[in-house]
Amino acid sequence: MLLPKRVRSHLIRLSILGPIYRLYDRYLWRKIRKKPVPHSVGIILDGNRRFGRKYGVKDPHMRGARKVESLLERLWDVGVKSVTLYALSTDNLRKRSKEELEEIFKALSRGLKRLKETGTLDKYRIRFRSIGRIELLPDRLQKEIRELEEHTKDYDKGELNLAIAYGGRTEIVDAVRKIAEKVKRGEIEPEEIDEDTISRHLYNPNLDHVDLIIRTSGEERLSGFLLRQSAYAELFFIEVYLPELRRFDIRRAIRDFQKRERRFGKRTRGRRTGFRKLLYFSRSRAILKSYPHNYLQCRARSGY
Repeated sequence: MLLPKRVRSHLIRLSILGPIYRLYDRYLWRKIRKKPVPHSVGIILDGNRRFGRKYGVKDPHMRGARKVESLLERLWDVGVKSVTLYALSTDNLRKRSKEELEEIFKALSRGLKRLKETGTLDKYRIRFRSIGRIELLPDRLQKEIRELEEHTKDYDKGELNLAIAYGGRTEIVDAVRKIAEKVKRGEIEPEEIDEDTISRHLYNPNLDHVDLIIRTSGEERLSGFLLRQSAYAELFFIEVYLPELRRFDIRRAIRDFQKRERRFGKRTRGRRTGFRKLLYFSRSRAILKSYPHNYLQCRARSGY
């Protein structure tokens, strides 16, 4: 069977660039392996539909699901302890067609089964958790999620959170409702409510913050992902769709994270900011403008 022209050109490009990609991947590994890595990483899995339209693929969501396992192994190999995958939002549940949602549910089901069958979570001793309004999902998918959570409940080397039927604003609303119920029952006084109280009532209280958020497909927005936890998160946007994610893309994101200066609202000592930076560049510009004139004057006086 003759493949579509776009698919053939894509395969040819991969065969040509493959050796270069592998060399670049090794180069990145040497750069990042001895430096601090983010403790918690969130990933917005995006671009399946556009990949399918671009290359004429009929099962783009399944293709995307196949990439997730290698993506997770890459993160765990470098020492990341907590990973949160944004797989399906509450907006997706309301706005996507029934047929597409069924494809997404099948891909998620297949991905969960593969995690269990291959023993990836057992190998790294990673605890699996789901965050979101799980009750909105089909019964069979809810059952598979609960089984995987039960299977990994004693693992303590890391954590994998699956954000499914999830929305950042929805999470905050649900947390406020839980707190309001406790206030109504007299378990909490209103003046006792603080940031820690909010954090304890989120879907996963252990997921207090995230250090790095990665999004595939080139889109540059959070789409309601971990709104409370991402206050100081670094953002990295990968230009390729999820199904065509390359092996080195995750290491590239971590290297970019390592190069950034995280201040958490503090001012770096000796760093020129605001008016000081403007004054510095104004002086530099004045010096450069006068340099040719001063140079010629000095040369004339010296006789050279």
